[in-house]
Amino acid sequence: MLKITTFEKKFIDSAGRQRIFNGVNLCEKGWHPDENSERQYAFNFSEELIADLSRKGFNLVRLGLTWDSIEPEPGKYNEENLDKIQKVADLCAKYGIYFYLDMHQDLYSGAPLTAGDGAPAWACITDGAKFTPTKLVWAEGYFWGKAVHKAFDHFWANDKVNGIPLQTYFCNMWKHVAERFKDHPALFGFDLFNEPFPGTDGGKVFRKLIMNLAKTVITDKRCKKLWMIKQLVSGNAIRVLEPFNDPSLFRKVTSAGDALIKKFDTGAYSKFINNAAKAVREVTDNGIIIMENSYYSNLGIPYSAPAVNYDGKREEKLCFAPHAYDLMVDTPAYKYASNSRVGSIFDEHRRSQERLDVPVIVGEWGGASEGTDWLYHIEYLLDKFDKNQWSHTYWAYYDGLLDNPIMQCLVRTSPVAVCGSIDSYSLDRENNVFTLEYTQDKEYDLPTEIYIHKAAKSIECDAEYTLEPVGDSGAAMMKITAGAGKHTVKISF
Repeated sequence: MLKITTFEKKFIDSAGRQRIFNGVNLCEKGWHPDENSERQYAFNFSEELIADLSRKGFNLVRLGLTWDSIEPEPGKYNEENLDKIQKVADLCAKYGIYFYLDMHQDLYSGAPLTAGDGAPAWACITDGAKFTPTKLVWAEGYFWGKAVHKAFDHFWANDKVNGIPLQTYFCNMWKHVAERFKDHPALFGFDLFNEPFPGTDGGKVFRKLIMNLAKTVITDKRCKKLWMIKQLVSGNAIRVLEPFNDPSLFRKVTSAGDALIKKFDTGAYSKFINNAAKAVREVTDNGIIIMENSYYSNLGIPYSAPAVNYDGKREEKLCFAPHAYDLMVDTPAYKYASNSRVGSIFDEHRRSQERLDVPVIVGEWGGASEGTDWLYHIEYLLDKFDKNQWSHTYWAYYDGLLDNPIMQCLVRTSPVAVCGSIDSYSLDRENNVFTLEYTQDKEYDLPTEIYIHKAAKSIECDAEYTLEPVGDSGAAMMKITAGAGKHTVKISF
C-alpha cells in the first residue's frame, strides 16, 4: 500500500495523487464483562467484516483502542491486546483499507460504575470523589460528574502517580504503540486523544450553556414560548429544541462557553498534544498526526488550538479531525435533525481548517435510527463533506450496521485517488449523476481511481478507462489514464 501524507489541505499518496477516504469507526471500549465484571478487550472485528467494508467502498477505519487496554498497570503493556489490534490492522492491509489509531476516551475513566472508557483505574486521581453510574444520558458525567472533572484536572495538570507525571505515562504508552505499528503498510496516522475535555472548567461551560439557554428562551422573540410549552405538556419535549435550528440562535447560546474553551485549547490541550506528537515522532516519521477538537466544540464553539509544534518546528504531517452531532442524535427524534444547525457547526470547523491550513478527516459524525425519515440529514452531511473535499469516518460500526438503511447513503460512488488536484466532485441527487472535475498537472505512473458502488447506466469520460469489478454486486473501480489538463467524469445511475 502507498504511504499517505499531507500537502496543504490535501491528503496525498506516495504516487502524488490526491486521496479521498470514506471510512467508519471500529472502536473497542472493553464492554465485555466476565463474571467478575472486569473489562475485556476483544478487538474481534472479523475478516468477513473487513472484506465486506472493502467491497462496499470503505477505504479507511478509525481503529479505537484505550489507554486501559494497553497499560492496565503502570509501565506494563498488554501485548496480548496489542496482538489483537495488530490482527485487525493486518486484515485492513489485506483488503486495501487504511487505518488510524484512535486513543479513545469518554468520561476519562474506565471505571465500571460509569458509561465511560479510556484511562486505567490507576491513572484516575479524583481527590476522593466517586465515579457514579449514569442515569439519563452517558455524557452526564461531563456535565456534573465531580470524579470525571477531577480526573481530567489532574491529567491536564500532569500530576504524578508513583513519582511519574500522568502525561509521561501516556506519552510512553503512545511510544510503545507507535513502535508496534510504525512500519505497518496500512498505517494512516495517530489520533492522539479523543474529544479532550477541560475537566472542572468543562462543568462550568455546561452551567454557562444552561443559564444562557434559559436566558435566551425568556428574552429572544425567536423562541415561541407558548408553542414550546405546548410541546412540553403534549409529550413532545424534544421538539422544544426546534427554534434552535436557527444557527444564529443556537450560536447565541453556545457562545457562553467560548472563553473557557479557548483557554483550554491554547493552554493545557495544546501543550499536551505537542508533547504527545513529539513522543510519537521520537519513534517514527510515518503516519499523520491527528488533532481533535474538544468535546464542546462538537457544538460549534470555536476550536482555538494552534497547529502542533515541538522543538520550535511545526509538525509537517498534520490533519484536523473535527466531530459534530445533531442534538437529536441517537433518539427517536433524529428524524427532526437540523441540517442548518449541524451545517453551521461544520462551517466553524471549516474556519479552523483554514486557520490551520491542513486537510480534514471528519473523525465522528452521523447517527442511526429506524426507518428512512432521517436519511435526508446523512445525505446533507455527505454532500457538505464532498463540497469541502473532506474525508470521513462514520461513527460507528455496530452489529447490524451493514443492514441499516444508512448504508443506502454510506455506500456510494466517490473519488479514491486523483492524479493532480480535484476541482470538485458531487452527486446530483435529483438526476442521480456523479461528477468529478479535476486538473492533472502531468502524466502519472498510476491512474485516477473512482469507486463506483453499483452498475452504472452510462459513463462519460474524456480519457481512456477500465472498470475492474469489486465483488459481485455490480460495484467497480474505475481507473482512468489521462494526460495533463482539465478532465471531467460523469457517471449516471
